[in-house]
Amino acid sequence: MLLAPVRWPRPSRLRTPLKAPTKKATEGLKALELHTVGDLLEHLPRERREARAVAELRVGEQATVAVEVRSIAARPVRRRGMRPLVEAWVGDATGAIRAVFFNQPWLVEKYPPGTRLVLHGKAGQRGDFGVAHHAVGSEVGAGEGEQAGGTVAHYPASEKISSTQILTLVQGAKDALADVLEPLPAVLRAGEGLPDRPSALSALHFPERPEDAEAGRERLAFEELLLTQLVFLRRRARRRALTGAPVLDEPPSLSERWLGHGLPFALTQGQQSAIATIGADLEQPCPMQRLLMGEVGSGKTVVALWAMLRAVEHGRQAALMAPTETLAEQHFATIQRLLGSEQVACALLTGSTRASRRADTLGKLNSGELQLVVGTHALIEPDVRFRDLAVAVVDEQHRFGVRQRAALGEGDPTRPAHVLHMTATPIPRTLALSEHGDLDVTALRELPHGRRPIRTRLVTSERSRARAYELLREQLRAGRQAYVVCPLVEEAEGGEGDLRAATAEMQRLARGELKGHRLLLLHGQMRAKEKQQAMASFAAGEADVLVATTVIEVGVDVPNATVMLVENAERFGISQLHQLRGRVGRGEHASTCLLMGPPTPPGTRRLRALAEHTDGFRLAEIDLELRSEGELIGTRQSGLGQFRVACLPQDAGLLEGARRQAQRIVAQDPELQAPEHTLLGDALQEAFGAESHEPIPA
Repeated sequence: MLLAPVRWPRPSRLRTPLKAPTKKATEGLKALELHTVGDLLEHLPRERREARAVAELRVGEQATVAVEVRSIAARPVRRRGMRPLVEAWVGDATGAIRAVFFNQPWLVEKYPPGTRLVLHGKAGQRGDFGVAHHAVGSEVGAGEGEQAGGTVAHYPASEKISSTQILTLVQGAKDALADVLEPLPAVLRAGEGLPDRPSALSALHFPERPEDAEAGRERLAFEELLLTQLVFLRRRARRRALTGAPVLDEPPSLSERWLGHGLPFALTQGQQSAIATIGADLEQPCPMQRLLMGEVGSGKTVVALWAMLRAVEHGRQAALMAPTETLAEQHFATIQRLLGSEQVACALLTGSTRASRRADTLGKLNSGELQLVVGTHALIEPDVRFRDLAVAVVDEQHRFGVRQRAALGEGDPTRPAHVLHMTATPIPRTLALSEHGDLDVTALRELPHGRRPIRTRLVTSERSRARAYELLREQLRAGRQAYVVCPLVEEAEGGEGDLRAATAEMQRLARGELKGHRLLLLHGQMRAKEKQQAMASFAAGEADVLVATTVIEVGVDVPNATVMLVENAERFGISQLHQLRGRVGRGEHASTCLLMGPPTPPGTRRLRALAEHTDGFRLAEIDLELRSEGELIGTRQSGLGQFRVACLPQDAGLLEGARRQAQRIVAQDPELQAPEHTLLGDALQEAFGAESHEPIPA
């Protein structure tokens, strides 16, 4: 027998249009894309801020206070047509002020003595406080009576609607929380110790205790992470259910001969292990989707070339796509050098390829005469047709959009190619799961034999700057070469005058610290042919110093370069600086990276981490701790959406739990057809679109 009436959720009520008190506020809601009650309840506080104590208010300042009404009354005004003012004595433990409300006489009954309020307005000269926005405070953790201040929910707002106004609307929609559906199965919530969704939203908007808001946030973060992992794992399951990829299982011939006799160095254990793993993938009819990550100089290109040669020795084709012409040209030169005497038909295809050569290359790709091609986005143009593409390598894959990466390997859905993604940015497990949860991951952690560690020094004073240039000159006198990296190509006209520009810096150095030495300029705005000539000249030893922008971040390999000097180093990220310094230390000589910056730059911790650590994987973990995650899943560079609630790496434990639960669900009910998964499937489709709910082939 039911002892109390049961109220079932009515989700249709969440679609009720929002009503704002003014036209301006209505426009503000529209700017925030808040149209319905449901939208409003999902508009979560960004943070909870300490309210100002009354005694701390300063005349003329805008402030928010959490107070209690002590008395309230309406006062008539002399102007005809104006509604009476409402004056209330309000206060906290530090003092009292006279709050003035304009044109709202009904507040006398709404806010009787004892009511807790959150007021936002301006403090006047006579102990008064002109109220611009107000909300009931007892429901938002705004003070504890005997304490001054308290915390106030702070919502993302716009120019036309304030956080306090949004708070008032949320309070008015509180009853609608009962209409929020719960997408997570009860068994899952019980196993993970999670509250239901309505309770989590209520805890974020109206926490009774400080820890309530965090518990609610973790519940919503878990849901977000679970949905992204379901997208990844269902995408992975769909791919593994596909067939039609070329089965490269014939005994090795060309690839084995090349490994045994063509390479001038021995493979590291990591390279051998990666080759074995990739070789097993290539023998399967389902298309490989593997991410190969490793340090700058860890030997990824050798592993990738081996995979491409496996395609060639089966009479099929292989392609390598790089994000820039500079990198594509470097890869092409490296592959030609590594192939040595092996007779493999290979070509380069970029946006700068001459029309006649491009036509010839396209014809040979279509006929199958061309076995291996290296290029840029030009490889995925509509008129590019491979006769039988078996292996596609995408280098620096994070620089391509999702559709661009897919276009190379999935050009023909009936004959998908095996795809090897590569990145020189080591990725911690947390980001690997959140960004690449649908890929198999292989890491190269060893550096090739003979690579010497790079010493990194911070240069933060004029005295140390002088010593840095002396060290650079010593290396030049010893016959070595150097890089000077600047953040800009040309000097900024305004706002960034403190930043060094490559063009001006080369002229300054030629007249100053590096006078008498041969300097060469390289930046991304130069024509492709000019860039190629500059790099070729530097590699040939025709210049002592290459003054450049970050165009040299990847692909440049000059063993004789032993010094890198990075101007305005505080303007670069950890991974970018780590990749930049990887341009030195590639030969037999000891190398140094000099990070130039102000005495106390905003990025001091980043720069110190680089000085203290040479392990790219450890630096990646530090980098993750210092920055928030970006977009993760979908059609933009890294994803379909962006985490609203989850925060990595702090939520790494939640991510592991979400991955575990997603694996269990996909193993037991991949189509989410069981009754307990119906609402979960609806949430998945609402969050990521119909594509995320495509059926998995049997």
